[in-house]
Amino acid sequence: MISLEKLTKVYGHGDRAVTVLENLDFSVDAGEIFAVVGPSGAGKSTLAQCVNLLERPTSGSVVVNGENLSHLSEAQLRIARRTIGTVFQSDGLFSRRTAAQNVALPLQYLGVTPVEAKRRVAELLDRVGLSERANYFPHQLSGGQRQRVGIARALALRPSVLLSDEATSGLDPESTASITKLLKELRDDLGLSILFITHEMETVLQVADSVARLDRGHIVESGRLVDLLRDPNSELGLALKPVGTAKHFGTGENSWVIQYTSTSVPTNWVTALSEALAVPVSLLGASIETINGATVGNATIGLPPTDEAQTIAAAARLGLTARLLPAPSVIAQLPAAQLPAALENSEQAA
Repeated sequence: MISLEKLTKVYGHGDRAVTVLENLDFSVDAGEIFAVVGPSGAGKSTLAQCVNLLERPTSGSVVVNGENLSHLSEAQLRIARRTIGTVFQSDGLFSRRTAAQNVALPLQYLGVTPVEAKRRVAELLDRVGLSERANYFPHQLSGGQRQRVGIARALALRPSVLLSDEATSGLDPESTASITKLLKELRDDLGLSILFITHEMETVLQVADSVARLDRGHIVESGRLVDLLRDPNSELGLALKPVGTAKHFGTGENSWVIQYTSTSVPTNWVTALSEALAVPVSLLGASIETINGATVGNATIGLPPTDEAQTIAAAARLGLTARLLPAPSVIAQLPAAQLPAALENSEQAA
């Protein structure tokens, strides 16, 4: 496992000092994929460099399997870094070396015998599904295949932690899906702790067990992915899975946002809610799926005028939260990114 304890990184001194990361605390257990998301300038790149000790933290610790790497000498650190494999946004492959030769580089650096290195490279390329591309050069591989070679190289020294620094950025959806599938398989098979740094929210839904949002050098929210998606008050949960907006509203209908907050939401909840309220329910938009074995998501529904407290209570009995949206004709035109503000305003007005 890997743990960050009060990790802080400051560049410069005195009046010119800039704090990029401040007092970061989180742990990634063995067999867990922990995603860190955040806007540009949040400190994600600096975090990656501090985790693999390419940049030493100003204070705080990076602890891997109980060993504090932050206070090691350079000689000790060179050995300790073998516990952390890194996959970069740019595949970083040498253009004049084949896939097999790129994967072999860490092994050659350590003086592994040619016979043993060949065996290990073949094993790794088979593991990432590229045995038949062993003798291909990078320009002969697709972007997704090059990242697979990068993953194989990162695993060459049998690390316990894998750091993925924007590894799917710039890949097409099919390649992204194949990389996230591979990372989950490696997590399961090797018991890796995977720190997945990205700005791609959709990719987080595909791969992560837990997620944290980094903003201006601070972790502002974190938790298990499913818990965040089921929390109606989680800004991160909403950002990961925006509320589905309606394309149209029936005349005289009020619009409601419905969110899954329980493990026991019935599949026929629309019918059940209609029966409980004795009014028709129009399903206007929805984004519902299974993530990590749990059903999560939200929907926008239309209802004739009903008692607000009664509607909220009826939804709660089905394992749902219900929020009344103001001015349906106006809300219907709002992009998903503006819905949180609309919801907040409606609650304040109430």
